[in-house]
Amino acid sequence: MISPTARDRLFRRPTWTEAQVVTKALRTETVGGAILLVAALAALVWANSPWREAYADLRDLSVGYEPWHLDLTLGHWAADGLLALFFFVAGLELKREFLVGDLRTPAKAAVPVLAAAAGVAVPAILFTATVLVMGDDGDALRGWAIPTATDIAFALAVLAVIGSHLPSGLRSFLLTLAVVDDLIAITIIAIFYTQGLEVVPLLLALVPLAAFAFLVQRRIVVWWLLVPLAFATWALVHASGVHATVAGVLLGLVVPVKARERVPSISTLAAEVDVAQRLEHRLRPLSAGFAVPVFAFFASGVTVIGGGIGATLSDPVAIGIVVGLVVGKLVGVLGSTYLLARFTRARLDDDLAWSDVVGLALLTGVGFTVSLLVGELAFGAGSERDEHAKVAVIAGSLIAAFLASVVLRRRNAVHRRIALEDAVDDDGDGVPDVFARRSGEDGPE
Repeated sequence: MISPTARDRLFRRPTWTEAQVVTKALRTETVGGAILLVAALAALVWANSPWREAYADLRDLSVGYEPWHLDLTLGHWAADGLLALFFFVAGLELKREFLVGDLRTPAKAAVPVLAAAAGVAVPAILFTATVLVMGDDGDALRGWAIPTATDIAFALAVLAVIGSHLPSGLRSFLLTLAVVDDLIAITIIAIFYTQGLEVVPLLLALVPLAAFAFLVQRRIVVWWLLVPLAFATWALVHASGVHATVAGVLLGLVVPVKARERVPSISTLAAEVDVAQRLEHRLRPLSAGFAVPVFAFFASGVTVIGGGIGATLSDPVAIGIVVGLVVGKLVGVLGSTYLLARFTRARLDDDLAWSDVVGLALLTGVGFTVSLLVGELAFGAGSERDEHAKVAVIAGSLIAAFLASVVLRRRNAVHRRIALEDAVDDDGDGVPDVFARRSGEDGPE
């Protein structure tokens, strides 16, 4: 049983099993974040060089088959196609968290879910207020969702750069918050940024989706069956007018995460295999190391020379995005967590301080990938206002990352000591002693 004191602690160490899952996921995302930063920087340099027209020509190069509504530019292929892989992995994470992870019980889910929801709502409110106060027209309000997203890969890359030893409880919270944030983001995209809905293709998409679900639920996991079905689902959702990344989430949500009592003889995986974990292990590196960086390369190449900065600074949309990312995320995540602690009389786990939560809340203001995507959906890829939004997303994310670095570095010595304690395994059983004691408090996993 968990003692009342332990149960009411915020940002406790996860169980050893959960800690291993989080560590593996964050390691991949950290490497992916570094590649993402390089890709974004390369795009910015190219877009502001004497050869910037070549960058625009590459981004706008059309490739595909028009009768299938797939004659898209490379930039659109990256946004609609490659990001579908990113959201497929997000769908796998969502299902895992809700069925076997931290979100399966209300007590564990309360803090990250509330923090993620407030971290979406407050930036949206501040963006809207900023635009209205500056007296802009209704078109600017279409960008209300731009500062609501958190880019976990970019955030982890920041932690790696500053050499942070963020405690496992805070890392687990950050990953869970990002998963919920992705769910809210894809819901916003599906509801608020769908134009010209075509019902027939959307209904037809259910056929390959159902076939995909039928196979994976029975552990029949062979690429030459699943990939064509996934592509057909994606193509039909794209043709329906719903943003194609929604297909990625739907495909991820139908993959099983729990064991079965028995499986058909034609199954390619055993009944006890976690199919979602198997697919995530194979596809997360491709998503983090290729899909997201390629999207960032095509989405972040904005030209700022020749007056671009001045025009951006005078645009209420840009100001609202920066305010939302830097102030809104901080107020939303920190404020909701503090209020939850205040009203439930919970307290922070041992050795943690509220300044750690401040740094973590600032870090959630790093909203890059999905923010750039929403900006394109809101104002049209390549439009003047979209260009201003891109500059603001980059600037706001960098400001949030810098402030988070300053705050977190102040207590990095404490975090390093906690990390060393988490690694001690005096009995040599392969499980660090602090996690073994956690499992003893919680009971059998």
